[in-house]
Amino acid sequence: MDFSIDDSQEMVVDTVRAFVDRELVPYEEEVERTGEVRPDLVEQIRQRSLNAGIYAANMPVEMGGGGLDDLTLAMAERAFGWTGYALQYIVARPSNILRACAGDQVEQYLLPTVRGERVECLAMSEPDAGSDLRGMTCRAERRGDHFLVNGTKHFISHADLADYVILFAATGVVDSDRGPRKLISSLLVDFDTPGVERAPGYNCVSNRGYHNFILNFDDARVPAANLLGEEHRGFDVANEWLGSTRLQVAATCLGRADRALAVALDWAVSREQFGQRIGRFQGVSFKLADMRTRLLEAELMTYRAAWLSARGEMDDADAAMAKLSATEMLQFVSDEAIQILGGMGLMDELPLERIWRDARVDRIWDGTSEIQRHIVSRDMLRPLGA
Repeated sequence: MDFSIDDSQEMVVDTVRAFVDRELVPYEEEVERTGEVRPDLVEQIRQRSLNAGIYAANMPVEMGGGGLDDLTLAMAERAFGWTGYALQYIVARPSNILRACAGDQVEQYLLPTVRGERVECLAMSEPDAGSDLRGMTCRAERRGDHFLVNGTKHFISHADLADYVILFAATGVVDSDRGPRKLISSLLVDFDTPGVERAPGYNCVSNRGYHNFILNFDDARVPAANLLGEEHRGFDVANEWLGSTRLQVAATCLGRADRALAVALDWAVSREQFGQRIGRFQGVSFKLADMRTRLLEAELMTYRAAWLSARGEMDDADAAMAKLSATEMLQFVSDEAIQILGGMGLMDELPLERIWRDARVDRIWDGTSEIQRHIVSRDMLRPLGA
């Protein structure tokens, strides 16, 4: 495995870093203060990222995207991670689940999303179905040429920016050795469909300006042609593509940790106490050493998984270990950075308190740390018949 950056990768990373510094970082304070990204700013960021050629960088060239391989994409995501989700996610990396689009879905959903003309969001979680997705109660009943959708989804990120949702809903039940088992399907649902309501979600300590919503479905009539993949095989679609979202979270955490460590290192070499720079005290220097070590460990785990993914060899456990390593590393690094700065680390004049707050959700969404450990241990035990 060779994770050295070649010339083309360096150009991509430099382009993203420059864009983040120029077009996103200057608006961080405004977003933190207001909890919003102005509509005109959303459009400005979208258009300038399209012009810069970094919009939809994860999608294949033949679909109009940037065509980045998974390792280069992880490096780009790390550069995006320097700033918060509310700003960087406007530079869309559309859900890879959309690659399952077929027939008219390609022209109606996939290609317009890659071009920045449409925006999607993803709806899986429910008030009573988080880690246990088989427990979802939102249902889509087949009625001839359409589905009738009823139920509620929550924690739906950036639904305010989207005009349609990739919805996962129960479409049937089958008996299994563990009792009745729900069958899940995926549907493309436009928000202007009668019976679909977007309601404001919850105030979250993490990612100010990156809003979550509640989606309510009341006899929403969705064309059967909007079925994504095969009926009752929604998890097959999800499992094929969702590993990449865990890599995205892991790589973003690397970028946040880069920034936290940079702030802590700058403080350690400029702040003086007891007649010397605080970086000379073991209490600080050892923290810096541990932070760098943990960051490099997570980098290797993340890039390894991305490298395997680019070769078509990544499995669920590889993505799970990357996310587990990077998210828990970021919590450690951001907390230690604040400790090095003392009281100043908690003030909003610096980005550390934001990084620290934002890091908390990373160990929950896209699969909790406990779920990632379950995936890894299952991968170890299954070959042994356990």
